[in-house]
Amino acid sequence: MRRKPKSMKDNEPTNEEQAAEEVENAEVNDELQLDDVIEADVREIEDAIHTSEEESLEEQVKRLQIEAEEYLDGWQRARAEFANFKKRTQRENEHARERIAAEIITHFLGVKDDIERALSRAPEVDDFQEWSLGIELIHQKLQALLDAEGVERIEEEGERYVPNFDEAVSFEESDVHEEGSIIDITLPGYKLGERLLRPAMVRVAK
Repeated sequence: MRRKPKSMKDNEPTNEEQAAEEVENAEVNDELQLDDVIEADVREIEDAIHTSEEESLEEQVKRLQIEAEEYLDGWQRARAEFANFKKRTQRENEHARERIAAEIITHFLGVKDDIERALSRAPEVDDFQEWSLGIELIHQKLQALLDAEGVERIEEEGERYVPNFDEAVSFEESDVHEEGSIIDITLPGYKLGERLLRPAMVRVAK
């Protein structure tokens, strides 16, 4: 049998085909739009993450700067406290040394007094010259030790009587000395720096 050729109408798509094509096109458009939305969301999330990272880094830098300043301030305070402690310790050690030295030296002052009294009464005969020379050498060595420690003799004859440094053994009338001045030193006084080792025993004019 001979087939009948299709007409132009037969080549045209049916309503069902058009509807299917429209649905397919709509789905494609929806997918494209969805891809655009997803891409935009991804970009927004990436921007947010980047901004968050930048803010986080800035916060970390600020925090580290604050901590560094706190550490520096603490270190400076500790250094100042240590310097003050070191100075205070040095002063305390120096004062302790002076106190101990003063106590020891004070015991030798009586020996020095005895040697000086012995020399002042030494016989002048030839038989005792070597003895006197030996005693004088001992006195010189003792004096050298006292000088090395900074011991000073208080020389106040003719000056005003000072109760903190002098101890009056008598108050005497004097036509030569003013009232309150020292007539004579019966026993010399000594000091070590500003520390009084022993007051001078003096006679005072009244």
